[in-house]
Amino acid sequence: MKQVYLDNHSGTQLDERVYQEMIPYLKEYYGNVQSMHSFGAKSFEAVQNARQKVADLISAEVSEIYFTSCGSESNNLAIKGVADAYKAKGKHIIVSSIEHFSVLYSARRLEQAGFQVTYLPVDKYGLVSPDDLRKTIKTDTILISIQHANPEIGTIQSIEELTAIAKEKGVLFHMDAVASCGFIPINVNGLRVDLLSLAGSQFYGPKGGSALYIKKGVRIIPQIDGGIQESGRRAGTENVPAIVGLGKACEIAKNEIQDNYQKMLKLRNRIINELPKNIEYIYLNGHPQKRLPNNVNFSVEFIEGEGMLLFLDEKGIYITSGSACTSKALKMSHILSAIKIDAAIAQGSVTMTLSKYNTDEDINYLLQEFPPIVNRLRELSPLYAYFKKTGKRQEAGPGTDYAHHHEETEIQD
Repeated sequence: MKQVYLDNHSGTQLDERVYQEMIPYLKEYYGNVQSMHSFGAKSFEAVQNARQKVADLISAEVSEIYFTSCGSESNNLAIKGVADAYKAKGKHIIVSSIEHFSVLYSARRLEQAGFQVTYLPVDKYGLVSPDDLRKTIKTDTILISIQHANPEIGTIQSIEELTAIAKEKGVLFHMDAVASCGFIPINVNGLRVDLLSLAGSQFYGPKGGSALYIKKGVRIIPQIDGGIQESGRRAGTENVPAIVGLGKACEIAKNEIQDNYQKMLKLRNRIINELPKNIEYIYLNGHPQKRLPNNVNFSVEFIEGEGMLLFLDEKGIYITSGSACTSKALKMSHILSAIKIDAAIAQGSVTMTLSKYNTDEDINYLLQEFPPIVNRLRELSPLYAYFKKTGKRQEAGPGTDYAHHHEETEIQD
């Protein structure tokens, strides 16, 4: 049976070049980075080389890169670390309503500690309004955290407009770039962000190899107490193989990002343009243009996402329903709720995320197998039976604008 992996935001295939780079540090060079002897120095040199490669990918200084275990840890360190460091100045933080849970739950923890958090709304595409941000900033606002791109619906924020407001008001800005780093070019100086989270597992690097960019001069309180690793900002023995793998993944991404972008964009647009030709009542979520080159999110009316996921799985096609971190929750994602998708339609939402390893043959197989599955599930759906009989939708949410879902989704390369 053919296998097509379209759940790349949950984790990507390790690039063979990354794997080969890691092997010596799994078996031969196992010295501790902090050791004073020459054997440990080999590990120290490898970590520093990787730090330079991460810095090069996002146009940062090497001293501004701090290694972590995952994107969630980077987000926690950024949010809580800055809050602890600047709480004497103020206790107000702003985040968007569609952030990853590692940001939202960090903000919630700070609320329990006496901080005030404002959760910015987004429009129907998932975009934060610069005007809303400006109106929300107060004299005691110390941090704004808004993701670069949303992993579920693919929308890319207009970060430069948002950071311009933050700079004008003297507020630090953290950007979660876990979904975007390695897929679209990032320059921390052009974007004017103060902190940035990234994770190598999202762009063909190893799990366990991630980083946080902290602009020079930004204070932060460590969230893991212990040793002096990472200039005292993140204690714990360095995961040298993972760090080396992250560095190599960054090096490859920097050199190949444009070619991979165009390849994935072509495949993404095939899905977005061709699936609606064979499936009625299917709606694209997220911005039609301002979106990641590898992201597709559709709501398929009258059926549930979990059913589509399970039937596709039987065909060897692997996708997710809802966000990667809530796919087992069997409930409407907070992101679809934030963009005001009707709950009945949102239940039929699926996310497909491509990688550089996907092919035209993969997309051909998806386009062949997906429509019959939808038809099969609709034959079992009482909602669809009612609609065919009456032409009316049952239990539509108050104020539902179905025209929003019927907008033209034809995408050009």
